[in-house]
Amino acid sequence: MPGSGLTVVRVASRAEAPPPVPATLDVAVLDMHHGYPNLGHDAVVHSLRHIACDLREYLAAAGLQVRVISFDVRRASGTPTVDAEDGGFCIGTGGPGHLDPARNDGRDPGSQGIIENPSWEPEVFRLFDDLRAHPGGVLLGICHTFGVMCRWLRIADPVLRGQEKGGKSAGIMENALTDEARRHPWFRYLSAQAGPSQRIAVLDSRLYDLLPIGQLPAPFTAIGQETLGVGGPVGPAMTMIEVARDPADGMPRILGVNHHPEIVNRPRQLALLKRRHARGHIDDRWYEERRQTLMETLDDRAGEQQLDLTSSFSLHGPLRYHLLRRLRRLAERLGRPWPLDERTTPIAMLATGEVLSLDELGALP
Repeated sequence: MPGSGLTVVRVASRAEAPPPVPATLDVAVLDMHHGYPNLGHDAVVHSLRHIACDLREYLAAAGLQVRVISFDVRRASGTPTVDAEDGGFCIGTGGPGHLDPARNDGRDPGSQGIIENPSWEPEVFRLFDDLRAHPGGVLLGICHTFGVMCRWLRIADPVLRGQEKGGKSAGIMENALTDEARRHPWFRYLSAQAGPSQRIAVLDSRLYDLLPIGQLPAPFTAIGQETLGVGGPVGPAMTMIEVARDPADGMPRILGVNHHPEIVNRPRQLALLKRRHARGHIDDRWYEERRQTLMETLDDRAGEQQLDLTSSFSLHGPLRYHLLRRLRRLAERLGRPWPLDERTTPIAMLATGEVLSLDELGALP
């Protein structure tokens, strides 16, 4: 991606994983799509490119690069290494099939036709353990990765959504923020934007509910729960969980969400979807389902703004914060100029469209 300060590498096996490069910050994308059509993986990469483009002047002055390494983890690509000094920086995508890979036999109704070797799961669990144990480890998990995280922590069971709940949850839906979210050092700003209802808009494409196994143990924090339809009562399924946070600023560093905050800039996503369909890369049914979801957001301006607000706090704000902090620390170690600080650089978009820094959010009434 010339001029953006960003390079992208796809890894199909451990042997293909590139070695560390001086003055380069690596971000690992854990691709959970098992080779199936999707919009999420490219949307994550686009979000990283967008941030790098915003920072390209500073990256060039400091002689720094951002490298995205995408691991096809469900098809035995291996996992990234957690550095002893810096930890690791991982973003896990959504994906199809049952959340227990051993259940994906191609016949189970929840497998969506996937036949999968489950041997990758213990390795991913070890990666998650290492990220959690390291004070600098970062994991932002989306949809399928959220379910894998729940299996890793043994805090929730995946339950296929039946007809009593309308089957698959797709399109613009609602989540309810928890009491813990209102007191959280980061999510309290989202809570303030949500108003008295404490409902936030989410973009869903969800076959499974994650139902808690007993009370959520400390230090895990439930941030969001499902609602039974827009405007309906709060349901039992967990939809956002914080596993660990940065002690200095209270920013989540291990966070899982069961929606799709990576899907922003809906016109671009729709254009990409149409090109893939025209080239025969996706079938008519898959295309039509995604097209209707994207058109729903385009036809609802207020819904679009609310989705951007949710995306900002559940993915893009933490993503910018951790990227800025790691770049600052990398520049300091190398003696390179880096005038930006993660607390004073705008990272969070409010419902008004205004983008504020952590310090500016803290000054809000």
